[in-house]
Amino acid sequence: MNIVKLAAIDIGSNSLRLLVSNVIPTTEYTHYKKASMTRLPVRLGEDVFKTGRISKETGERLVESMRAFAAIMKVNGVVSYRACATSAMREAKNAARWIRKIRRATGIHIEVIDGDEEAQLIYHAKLFDKIQPEESHLLFIDVGGGSTELTFFSDGEAGMSRSFPIGTVRSLNAVDSQREWATMQAWVEEHVRKLGASVALVGSGGNINKAHKLSGRPLSEPLSRQYLDRLSNQISALSTEERVMQMGLNLDRADVIVPALQIYRRAMKWAGATWIYVPKIGVSDGMIRELYHREFKAFLE
Repeated sequence: MNIVKLAAIDIGSNSLRLLVSNVIPTTEYTHYKKASMTRLPVRLGEDVFKTGRISKETGERLVESMRAFAAIMKVNGVVSYRACATSAMREAKNAARWIRKIRRATGIHIEVIDGDEEAQLIYHAKLFDKIQPEESHLLFIDVGGGSTELTFFSDGEAGMSRSFPIGTVRSLNAVDSQREWATMQAWVEEHVRKLGASVALVGSGGNINKAHKLSGRPLSEPLSRQYLDRLSNQISALSTEERVMQMGLNLDRADVIVPALQIYRRAMKWAGATWIYVPKIGVSDGMIRELYHREFKAFLE
């Protein structure tokens, strides 16, 4: 049996993620099995969205995180990886300096990708393999710390897509723009109007994944807008400590989940959507698939 060990590093505005996967090609299907997932709450966006730069303290934490990721990949026998940075690194004026430091310290090469490629990577993760939506028109929404990616799908085919500088860390630091909120609302409403049909949402991101887990529903069952409203009100009424102790949220999740749910709920309202499906996939999953298809598929299948 052929097994290829691949890794994906997602350098987001709120956290860093390392996904190590065992890719097992067979004659019928290529199986992607998660070997490990490591998440570190470095929160790059806290510096960048306020000052436009990565501070020395945060940059050093970033370098140490990449050292840890390099060690985990080595121990797991990873044969190839891809490391991508998104919104915070795109906007940091001193990003190139820290990317060079990471390369010298760890050997890890980081690509800074735009919002369109972010959306494409998630699409490559085969999100429709995990859910079977009844609706033919869907709005995919990925909410991160620094940006929100939106893509319309009709009958499984991707249509209009756009990235907006609206995210959880921006909201927490009160650096999100009301003009951007209005632009995103107008964009969603315009495209829903053109479709002339009901739309459901497909949500990606750690916060909507956590909301689905708290619901206790199976993966195939979507969340209703009413449920998200109730959950948002419940969480907002608690202190950060109560969110951690009573709801089992990680400390770095306990604050960002509130603005995250607000973004999902607003998007549902603008789209006139009742349901949001949560396939629990993300950029890292798409990176693994893209990497395998680019470097190994032709030789192993």
